[in-house]
Amino acid sequence: MAFSMTRGLLLAACLAIAAPAAGRADDVADFYRGKNLELFIGYSVGGGYDIYARVLARHMSRHMPGNPTIVPRNMEGAGSVRLTNWLYTAAARDGLVFGTISRGVPFDPIMGRPGSQFEATKFSWIGSANDEVSICVTWHTSGVTDMEGLRRQEVVVGAAGAGSDDDQFPRVLNGVLGTKMRVISGYPGGNDVVLAMERGEVNGRCGWSWTSVKSAYPQWIRDKKINIVSQLGLSKHPDLKDYPSIMDFAKTDEDRQILRLIFARQGLGRPFVAPPGVPAERLAALRRAFSATMSDPLFLADAEKSKLEINPLDGQQVEALVKQVYAETSPETAKKAAAMLP
Repeated sequence: MAFSMTRGLLLAACLAIAAPAAGRADDVADFYRGKNLELFIGYSVGGGYDIYARVLARHMSRHMPGNPTIVPRNMEGAGSVRLTNWLYTAAARDGLVFGTISRGVPFDPIMGRPGSQFEATKFSWIGSANDEVSICVTWHTSGVTDMEGLRRQEVVVGAAGAGSDDDQFPRVLNGVLGTKMRVISGYPGGNDVVLAMERGEVNGRCGWSWTSVKSAYPQWIRDKKINIVSQLGLSKHPDLKDYPSIMDFAKTDEDRQILRLIFARQGLGRPFVAPPGVPAERLAALRRAFSATMSDPLFLADAEKSKLEINPLDGQQVEALVKQVYAETSPETAKKAAAMLP
């Protein structure tokens, strides 16, 4: 009888603990049911960030409590700084809005970049779809095929905006490695930069995700329309074993420290983020849905069809990475890196 009473008390205690959790899950499902969940994209239609976001939007709803309809919307401007500021200062904080932004923008404040109206460590990070490696390329008619060529002669490269990789990367390489890239910034998105390169307005792009190149322009690789000068990241991509890493060109400890600060963003790859202050249970639901989508066979098949790499980080990993960069970067290193940017 004593055993039965004890077992009954334990069962009652477990039920009492489980009831609030079940109630919270029901509340989250009730909140999202029948609603639109807006996914804002900080770039124009057709670029890498846009493609990743739209593939995610087609599948993530299945893993969300209440199965809200996920609606992609583009809000391009200033290399996604416009969207980042809006998410932080003006977007609803109820869990019905999230976005994808440049992987580099979260680190703008640490270098004192103008126009940053946010604290990256306070965002509600949902996850990243990939740990990225970017490339620095020149057009086949440019006459420049390697890093030494970039040091010898000026090459005009296009960029999406002041906060974008393809604006910041060439400027930092100019400052650290002595390259001579002249940056033409202000294109609405990466796809527009590529069209400008094809039209002859610019001669290259330095800060172009390898996954975007593979998915959108495989014929340019096949037909040698572009020269891959270097890969940009803290580690090499398996596809690019025959091409040098930008870290190979660092000659001093200071060079390496600055390059590490700049290319730490590659770990964020394709980041998805919600405004600060999203209710904890809704943020948890968004994070779980994102992670579940990353291993969903239907999503992975769709991603493969679009030639997208999927090597995800969950929301807690992204949050930890952002906080680590802010904690470990010295003011002196940040100041020197910032001086290389306009």
